[in-house]
Order: sequence, then structure tokens, then C-alpha cells
Amino acid sequence: IGRVIFAPLLPSLEKELGIGHSQAGSLFLMISLGFFAAQIGSGFISSRLNHRGTLSISAVGVGVALLAFSFVSSLNAIRALMVAIGVATGLHVPSAIATITAMVTRQDWGKGLSIHQTAPSLSLVLAPLVVEALLGPFSWRIIVASLGAVALGAAIVFVLMARYGDFPGEAPSPPVVRATIQQRSFWIMIFLFALGMGGSIGIYAMLPLYLVVERGFDPGWANALLGFSRISGLFMTFFAGWVTDRVGEKRAITAVLLASGASTILLGIAPGSWLVVIIFLQPALIACYFPPGFSALSKIVPPNMRSVTTSLTTPSAFLLGGGVVPAFIGYMGERVTFSTGIVLIGCLTLLAPLAVRLLKLREGVEEGC
Repeated sequence: IGRVIFAPLLPSLEKELGIGHSQAGSLFLMISLGFFAAQIGSGFISSRLNHRGTLSISAVGVGVALLAFSFVSSLNAIRALMVAIGVATGLHVPSAIATITAMVTRQDWGKGLSIHQTAPSLSLVLAPLVVEALLGPFSWRIIVASLGAVALGAAIVFVLMARYGDFPGEAPSPPVVRATIQQRSFWIMIFLFALGMGGSIGIYAMLPLYLVVERGFDPGWANALLGFSRISGLFMTFFAGWVTDRVGEKRAITAVLLASGASTILLGIAPGSWLVVIIFLQPALIACYFPPGFSALSKIVPPNMRSVTTSLTTPSAFLLGGGVVPAFIGYMGERVTFSTGIVLIGCLTLLAPLAVRLLKLREGVEEGC
């Protein structure tokens, strides 16, 4: 939640700091830059500090960075803290997955990882609802600092009580990295995942500002819509997984991108009450990308290269979808309109199935990672 809390707070940040839409959108680019760097380097860090130490640093880093927002006022200082939050949160995921798979038996990996993966979806729901509940009586700085205090408290509990993760990570092998980046399908998957993340977290980041500034929504109503519209993401992924098993990854990805691209365009042009319907429809559709996306990602390389491929694809896609997309929408909001930026992202998503046709998937590959 520390990474997404700033989306519903963005109108307040703009007003207090006196910044434009482009500068506001670029704050998410700062987070994604830090996240990208941390994910790429996480293997080197966990190989020296072990996973438990890396998770501890991540939790403490999030808490300290969020608390520090109470003491800074310049835009450059806030940008630096955004990078710090990206670094701290980026260190968490690889070590968390490694620790969970060490804690539970292999047959329970799916359950353990599923529980862990509910956290991102829940944070998208809770962040705007927490802001809506607290922003009246408290300033955005108090809200962020309070979240930092909670993160520090959780970090202390983890450091004192955690008994798992006392084993080192593994730094990426240069030959495997080289073999991965030489594959055309790897770059296609980065592009597709960037659109998936752009349609999800990228749109999410700028939606409150778009609704309040351009469509005249009350901030409280905009945040309520933002939170409740993301509940579908908790369930649609299971439906998408079921469909993928029956029609295959390429067909599922194509269908999802066409549907989500069309809904993203409608998000920028739909009038009145229809806009509320699209606000709920668009995230439900784009959430369906990730099950077939990750399944396809596992089939573009041999099993021994999957972990490296995933560790390179996810942060690269987040840098584009979670950083460049909101920065672009903010820029368009300042130069033209937010809706223009959103429609252009939708148009690009509609064209993405052309790239899906170029994917080369390995069928009948053996199990393993």
C-alpha cells in the first residue's frame, strides 16, 4: 500500500506543492525507477544479506521513507523519497517469494503464494478508501507518516519474530541473462506486460486526478470509485486462469488486450453515468491479462531460465507501465487533456495482439523452474 497510496492523494499533492499534472505523473516514474533498480539488483543483495535480512531492510526502508514525507517540502526531495520507496518495495518481492516457498511444502506453494499475492490487489482497494476516511480530518502528510509508522512497527515485529529466510539468494548468471535478452519473445513479453501494468497500475495512478480535474467528480466520490472498482481484481484472475487452460495463452492474451484496450478508450470518452460503469469494467478486464501472461512467460524459455526471465521482465514492464504510462498521461493532461492520454494508451493496447502473433511458446516443456 505504501507504493499506491499516492494515487488517491495526488490531487492534494498537486494543490499543496503547486505542481502541474506532468510533474505529478512523473512521481510514479520515480517510484518505478527505484523499483526497477531494486528488482534487478535484489539477487546480489540477498546473496550477501540472505532473504531475511533483505526483507527486514525492505520493511524498514518503506517505513522510514514514508515517515520522512513529514519533513520535506521541495519537489526534488519528494522525488528522492519516491525513488527510495520504489527501492524498498522492489527488494521485497523476490525474497518474499523465496521465503514463502521455503516455509511451506511444495504441494502448498500455490496456496502460500496466492495468499501473498492478494496483498497487491487489496492495497489497490484499501488505499483510496483509507484516504477517503482520513483526508478530511488529517493532511496527506499525516496519512503517509501514519502508514510509515505502521510499516516500521511491522518491520520490528518481523525482525524480532521471523524464523524463516535465513538462506542466501542467488545472483543472476551472466550467461543466462545474455541468452534471455537475445530472444525476441522476451522483448515482446516486456511490451505486453508493460501494457498490462499500464492498464492496471498506470491508469489507477492517474484516475483520481482525471476524475476530479477533468470530469468534475468530488474527490471523495472519485476515491470511493477507485477503491471499490478494484475489488473485481481479487476474483477475475481465477476466471482468467480457467479460460487460459482451455483456449491457450496466445488466444487468452489477445482477447484480454482487445477487450481492455476498448474499455480503456471508453474510459477516456464515455459520458456521464456510463463512465462509472467503465470505471468498474476496465480494471476487471485488465486483471485477466496476468494469468495467461505469466503462463506465456514461462513458455518462452527452458525451465532453468524461467526465474531469470521473470526477474527481468517484471521490473522492466513496471518501469514502463507503472512509471512511463502515468507520466505520459500526466503530460497529456497538462498539454492537451487526460482523456487524450488515456485514449492513446487504449489504442496502443488494441494494437498489441499483432505482437502476440510473433510470440514463440515452447509447448510440452518439462516441469521445473
